[in-house]
Amino acid sequence: MSDFLTRRDLMKNGGVIAIGLAAPKWLSTITAADMMKQSKGGKPSSDTILVVCQLSGGNDGLNTVVPYADSLYYKSRPTIGHKEDVVLKLNESLGLHPSMKGVHELYKEGKVAVIQNVGYPKPNRSHFKSMDIWQSASPDDKLKHGWIGRAFDISSKKAAMSPVAALGLSTEKPLALTAENASIPCFASLADVSNMLGDKSSESMLREIQGPDAMMGSATRVVQQANRSALDAMSILSKQLAGFTPKQTYNDDPFGKGFKQISQLIGASPATRVVYFSAGGFDTHARQIDTHAKLLENFSNAVTAFQREMEAIGKADKVVVLVFSEFGRRVNENASQGTDHGAAAPMFVIGKNIKGGIHGSKPDLSNLQDGDLKYKIDFREVYAATLDTWVGSDSELVLGQKFNALPLFK
Repeated sequence: MSDFLTRRDLMKNGGVIAIGLAAPKWLSTITAADMMKQSKGGKPSSDTILVVCQLSGGNDGLNTVVPYADSLYYKSRPTIGHKEDVVLKLNESLGLHPSMKGVHELYKEGKVAVIQNVGYPKPNRSHFKSMDIWQSASPDDKLKHGWIGRAFDISSKKAAMSPVAALGLSTEKPLALTAENASIPCFASLADVSNMLGDKSSESMLREIQGPDAMMGSATRVVQQANRSALDAMSILSKQLAGFTPKQTYNDDPFGKGFKQISQLIGASPATRVVYFSAGGFDTHARQIDTHAKLLENFSNAVTAFQREMEAIGKADKVVVLVFSEFGRRVNENASQGTDHGAAAPMFVIGKNIKGGIHGSKPDLSNLQDGDLKYKIDFREVYAATLDTWVGSDSELVLGQKFNALPLFK
């Protein structure tokens, strides 16, 4: 682990871990996003689990859920379009990318909801801005923090929050997990947890080097509390993770590694209710065919293995996976056999207790906006359904206004 903090590092640096002088990357990066007054949080629900999977880079929705019966699709994509005889058909007009065999099987079992034409008003083609919009659920920048963080802030008024109630698996803390009061830890990998707390003296030094508590409300105090939250989560997980070994086969790629770790968290940590995970590579401006095929194959294999794992350990009734990307791609392929930044695209919700099938109409390739698909479903309608029906939070409070919740859950 490149960011492992040795005992020698601790003694040599001896600084305040809050400002990252001696902190491993995952521990130092959580602090900048947590520069707010901390207090006890709360867990949104008693037993359901939400896994959020972020496809970073802007996934090409039209080549993921293919409108194979539309001649305009092939006219727009003469080189990279997938022919009808290879797509994995969902109905008489739409099919999945040929690499998504596992997801196709889950779809036939009624465990995949495909939500079409998802986006938001006045779409932004910047990776960073659009991702901020999806993670904050605030296209107009009126809401602070992340949508999951706000859900935990609201629930904090009801009950004490376990340090492992919500967790991120990422080298940098996603905006979605930031909150005003709740402190949600984020780890680059579960190996960090085991390595950092391999012996009690290391854990003790990690806590001690923060020094005495700073003034209440100060930035340093907030960072100290955020670090303690992460250390508390590590302490709990280090005792639990040894008790569960995934039985499914997960490939050695970012999706396989990610979903294997998520299965470990869910199998070993009864208090965990939300896990946030991201994998990149979807910015396919050139030579898209091979790159996109491999990415979707890896995703499909991993999420299918994860679903089978949940079924095997008796958790399938309690777990759903929400899948999104910051935007889709443009309808027309470019000169480099790729696609450029677009707007509306499909989302997926996967699990036993969702209403499987196609939600929303097929893409209208004859009525575009600046070369992009027009959105017909606001992504916050998906969030509203997830918050109200699955997470157990109040979507109107979390999202700042009332959205019609899509009928995604049984």
